[in-house]
Order: sequence, then C-alpha cells, then structure tokens
Amino acid sequence: MRDVIETKLEDWSGLVLNRPAAMNALTTPLLTAVAEALSRLADDRDCRAVVISGAGGNFAAGADIAEIAAKTAADAATDPRKDLWAQIRSFPKPLIAAVDGFALGGGFELALMADMMVLGETARVGLPETNLGLIPGAGGGQRLLALAGRARATRMILTGEIIDAATAEAWGIAAWRVQGSALLEAERIAARIARRAPLALAAAKRALISGGEGALAFAEERAGFEALQDSADKAEGIRAFHEKRKPGFQGR
Repeated sequence: MRDVIETKLEDWSGLVLNRPAAMNALTTPLLTAVAEALSRLADDRDCRAVVISGAGGNFAAGADIAEIAAKTAADAATDPRKDLWAQIRSFPKPLIAAVDGFALGGGFELALMADMMVLGETARVGLPETNLGLIPGAGGGQRLLALAGRARATRMILTGEIIDAATAEAWGIAAWRVQGSALLEAERIAARIARRAPLALAAAKRALISGGEGALAFAEERAGFEALQDSADKAEGIRAFHEKRKPGFQGR
C-alpha cells in the first residue's frame, strides 16, 4: 500500500496521506513520500495547485510515537525529517490542506505549512506535544503564533488543548470551515486558484511567507525540541502514552 496516493486533475493535483489504520501518523517514509511528491509537482508545469488530505476520516494524528521513543538529542539534530519539512515548506505553488478528523502534533504542523486550511465539521486540531514531554519540532508553534496570536498559541501549546473547527476558524487558523467533509471545498478552491497566473501565485506565496514568518523563532523552537529528546520526562510521557495513563513528570 502506498503511503501517499497522488491524483492528477486538469491543472491541479491531490495528495492523500494513506495510513488510515494508524490515523495517518507521519512516519519518516510517509513524510518522505509527501516531500518527493511535492518536489515532482513543483516541476510539473501542468500542476498549479495541490490539495493534501488524509484517508480514513483523519488528516494526520501526529508523528509516529515508535520513531520518537528511541530518538536522542543527537539523533534529532541530524534527523532527515528536518530536510523533509524544509522541502515541503519550500513548495512554490499554492498548497491547500483539507482537514477532517484529527490533525495533531506533526499532522497539524503539516497543515500549518499549507497556504490555506479548510476544516470539515469533524476537524480537531492541536499541538499536544507537552503531553509527551516535548514541544513542536517542525515550526508549528511559531506558525500557530503568527496565525492565532500569543495568547491562543500559548494556551494551546502549554495546555495541549485540542480545538474544534469552529474555534479554529474564529481564531484565524483556518481560512474556511464547511459542513461535512473539507475535501470537496478544498478541491473547488484549488480549481479556482489554478485558473490564476502561475508566476503571480508563486510571487504572492513567497511574499506572504516572508512577511508572515520572517521574524519567527524557528531555530529556537527546533533547538528546544532536539534538547528534550534526552529528558526523563520525554521517556515518561511516551511510556504513559503507550500505557494509556497520565504521565508523572519530574522536570528531569
């Protein structure tokens, strides 16, 4: 089974995260498949926009916990996922995230890298990494800060709160909220965008990213994520996750 299903329409493409049994948790192979697909589509002159969605009723319920559990700070510093995230963010064409069900942790970070987010009525989004003794590692905290403001980003990250679609729209995180599934509306938006001038779209995207993210503390957030890999609290958080209990953090 392919980790990512790619569909080509007349002038835009769709990518589907395809690990439904694991709620599309972002393993390194899955993230690699996303980055490689976007790299191909960046060079495809017939593709002017991309919609990314998840199979099985969820967008992506976070990173793969089994991969995180064994990582040390040294591993995180040389993790190939850093380059994969950078490739995804550098995709030069409009990227639309169609979010149904859960988009948590790394899954929400992926949606936040999209230029526009469409939420269906079942969407639930959050950055609950502090439950595992970690923080967002792919810039999600900074992007959430830019979209929702300091008070709301702090609330979500420090408490691990997961919010519904209506709240995410009200807080400026999502551009659209729809009844039913997000996918149909996202596809309509992609088709509309694809009729516009490709060079203008690319230039607008570059300018918006530069203006929105130029002063954000991405390096500091990543450094914190990497350092926490060696903490006893991270090990306890992951044990508690597997054992389905509340973690007992000690600040070590």
